[in-house]
Amino acid sequence: MDGFNAFWNTSDAIGRAVSLLLLAMSVASWVTILWKLWVLRRARRDIERAVPAFWSAASVDEGRSRLAALDREQVLVPLIEAAAAQAAPGTLESGAHVDSQLTRRLRDALHRGLHHLQFGQVLLASIGSTAPFIGLFGTVWGIYHALAAIAVAGSITIDKVAGPVGEALIMTAAGLAVAIPAVLAYNLFGKWVGSAEAELEGFAHDLREMLLEPSRKGA
Repeated sequence: MDGFNAFWNTSDAIGRAVSLLLLAMSVASWVTILWKLWVLRRARRDIERAVPAFWSAASVDEGRSRLAALDREQVLVPLIEAAAAQAAPGTLESGAHVDSQLTRRLRDALHRGLHHLQFGQVLLASIGSTAPFIGLFGTVWGIYHALAAIAVAGSITIDKVAGPVGEALIMTAAGLAVAIPAVLAYNLFGKWVGSAEAELEGFAHDLREMLLEPSRKGA
């Protein structure tokens, strides 16, 4: 902390701007990590409970009520609502075959649910990939600034160089400290989202097959 204070006090506007940028990226990263941890854990737990509860219901209406009570992140209920919706008469959608209409509505509802679960992934990936380079830029700029100040003073010794250079290297460490949690969280959440996506796609497929079965029998 003393080294960072020394770097801050001796740095110019660019060096301080880099420090503030890394701080903002760190705050944004941790807020996103904590929020996604909460959302994805709830969604995964709800999917594990809600899907069996739906299929054990006696009717679609009863199954929908069970889903509504368990689906706190609203990733399953939109699929039921999309399946029950009807195309407006006189539209292009209404001219398509019934199974095509159902597939389209389920696909759109599935994409909306996945967008909710994937929100923040781009931010984590961006922070994880850019923070080390921003910290490295801060280090290079800090070394340049320190050497320029020493050159103006007119006396260069190892003691005068080692201190400012060591302080500037803190920016590289800060960049890594910001990037590593973001990268680890991105990989973990990507695995969780992929697992939830597979469950949602399976539920949407089974729901579609169930709703189309009466028309197939009639045909």
